[in-house]
Amino acid sequence: MSGPSNNLPDERAQYLLKVLVQRYIRDGMPVGSRTLSKDSGLDISAATVRNVMSDLEELGFLSSPHTSAGRIPTDMGFRLFVDTLLQLKPLNHKEVGRLQRQIDESREDMANPKALVASTSSMLSGITHLAGVVTVPRQPHVELRQIEFLPLSDNRVLSILVVNNKEVQNRILHLERAYEEGELRRAANYLNEKFAGRDLAQVRDALLSELQDTRESMNQTMLDAISMAQQIFSDSGERTEYVLAGETNLMEFQELSNVDKLRSLFEAFNRQRDILHLLDHSLSADGVQIFIGGESGYEILDECSVVSAPYAVEGEVVGVLGVIGPTRMAYERVIPIVDVTAKLLGSALNSRN
Repeated sequence: MSGPSNNLPDERAQYLLKVLVQRYIRDGMPVGSRTLSKDSGLDISAATVRNVMSDLEELGFLSSPHTSAGRIPTDMGFRLFVDTLLQLKPLNHKEVGRLQRQIDESREDMANPKALVASTSSMLSGITHLAGVVTVPRQPHVELRQIEFLPLSDNRVLSILVVNNKEVQNRILHLERAYEEGELRRAANYLNEKFAGRDLAQVRDALLSELQDTRESMNQTMLDAISMAQQIFSDSGERTEYVLAGETNLMEFQELSNVDKLRSLFEAFNRQRDILHLLDHSLSADGVQIFIGGESGYEILDECSVVSAPYAVEGEVVGVLGVIGPTRMAYERVIPIVDVTAKLLGSALNSRN
């Protein structure tokens, strides 16, 4: 994400903004000019500080709550702070070692990567005291080994896919007519002969191309097979989910403690769709991504920030992890934790493979 490109405050104003944001992150209360003057350590009067704060408010970096004479940072103020003024606190060797041990302890049940993901999400939540979120890793390469069809009642057919030699995926197809067992066997034979051993993503592309280029020369068995396969592979391998931990930590922050707001936020977590869509932006990102308040594009997250990073297996990104918290989270601490944890999780999954 990029910060404001123009109307940047001068160096002194930026320093005062930095001090104000740090104070607000710590206390969660509007910051007045006298407090800011004292915290800044600058030899300037409260009146001068008040003028600078007024200028920052006019530029859109601060706002004034109706209940207080103090100021709080806007999303724009937080963005300038994160992009320009923030000093990260890298994890030391002891802290990295502690994270490594916790992930290693979770690798005992590596037959199910979701167990490692759940443990990592809990670990992120426990360390940051925010909500931890980790998407279940997508398989970087899903190879079709075999496909079979079984007739069911009411024009339904059960498709059975064997992928990567061991994983079985079932799906019920709703077709326009009933198919006899022999028809289904011929359709399966055609698909196995043509696509077995190929990556599912390649199969999806090939199916579309095949139907467009050679429809006129296809016999009925081929048309039936392609039609059924398109239903099967339209979203196979694309379903993603995440594991969320520590969402109750958000109740500790006054700005998120409203019952109706929490209910809406937890409902969004349960739906997963919007959060997943946001996390998907990090799949192609180089390192940590930060979404502050309204930058997420989802009203329910207007008072939250999401710090996320992709994790990779064998050089290919397979998922995203991060934390969700109020906009006044301790970014200097959270960002390095998310960055390092993403690398450690990828390393653990690489070792498993």
